[in-house]
Amino acid sequence: MKVYKGHILFTKSSEKFEVIENGYIAVENGCVVGVYNVLPAELQNAEVVDYGDKLIIPAMNDMHVHAPQYRNQGIAMDLELLPWLDNYTFPEESKYSDTAYAERMYSRFVRDLWRHGTMRTVAFATIHKDSTRLLMKLFQEAGMGALVGKVDMNRNSPDTLTETVDDAKRDNEALIAEFNQPNALVRPIITPRFVPSCTPEMLSVCGELAKKYNLPVQSHLSENRGEIAWVKELEPESKFYGDAYNRYGLFGQTPTIMAHCVWTEGEELEMIKHNGVMVAHCPTSNFNLSSGMAPIRTFLNNGIKVGLGSDISGGHDLSIFKMMVYAIQVSKMHYCQDKTKPFLTLPEVFWIATKSAGSFFGKVGSFEKGYEFDALVIDDAELNHDNYPLLHRLERFIYIGDDRQIMHRYCRGKLIEM
Repeated sequence: MKVYKGHILFTKSSEKFEVIENGYIAVENGCVVGVYNVLPAELQNAEVVDYGDKLIIPAMNDMHVHAPQYRNQGIAMDLELLPWLDNYTFPEESKYSDTAYAERMYSRFVRDLWRHGTMRTVAFATIHKDSTRLLMKLFQEAGMGALVGKVDMNRNSPDTLTETVDDAKRDNEALIAEFNQPNALVRPIITPRFVPSCTPEMLSVCGELAKKYNLPVQSHLSENRGEIAWVKELEPESKFYGDAYNRYGLFGQTPTIMAHCVWTEGEELEMIKHNGVMVAHCPTSNFNLSSGMAPIRTFLNNGIKVGLGSDISGGHDLSIFKMMVYAIQVSKMHYCQDKTKPFLTLPEVFWIATKSAGSFFGKVGSFEKGYEFDALVIDDAELNHDNYPLLHRLERFIYIGDDRQIMHRYCRGKLIEM
């Protein structure tokens, strides 16, 4: 048993922050036992780690990121989605056939996630089994949580990123045999890149693997209008983009996260809600690639789960704190157009980034009893010039702070140092 003392802030719900000034969090076996204003008598003999005037908050969860695009961060931001893929993304991802290159880039990527306070990640790798395995090993060695997908694609891609259905199945099953262990911090996730890059046979195999091994699924959905039109041509029997995934068992039959959903509405929105699919909102990517503004208020009003994603390298920033800021700004643009849809509040985006996103990993993202202790200790002394109230201190850190204020990082109760 360990007890952590400091100013504790988290969100049980999207309506408000829980704020415990000079409070205590008791942690045992990696999980929260309780949060207290005063340390109970039965815990008086426990080891106390006193963080003084610092903030203790849940760690961040990045629900959509392309690890092999890390080197391209901040490059070619003047293109739309499809030419950006063809001219920059695919050439970079092709380099991951070389495991030495992969190790160099993935090591930097994992450390940068750690630096920004992200302790859980849902990541795309590439089609390359050995490089994907390397990324999973790096997460394991770091002690950070991740769902890592060996990307599957066999059409509308360069020869260097095209595989056969049989190869995709074999390589996925090899990674599943090694990493799909109960309660493991690092596990596989079935990852058809998106419908345009997967034939019906590939999508079928992906659905079969998800069902056979009870694995989660990730992909892209309704990001760009040109992409949506392309899917209609490729999958004419599907009623809409999401239905194409659904027909192959890739849309909530096992836990599913779909990135973007910028143009999701009507029947597609209803199917997302009915099937319990989570949306990964990636505001910087949606702006950079001229995709549009995802209707997050509509999703929340319909009870759809939402998390935040950096979407490197369509997005240009790995900080989920900055994704909170951008998500609020996107919602304010929606509000300018339709005053019946209130813009997102700070507790809402904080809850989206922590407890809502964390639910994809289990009981993660809150300091409620039984939740895994994923936490950040924030030393905001240089930002707190005038002794602001605790909520203002947190808001200032989110808007104008950076990794220099993150003093310590915990994942599942373990102090993570790099």
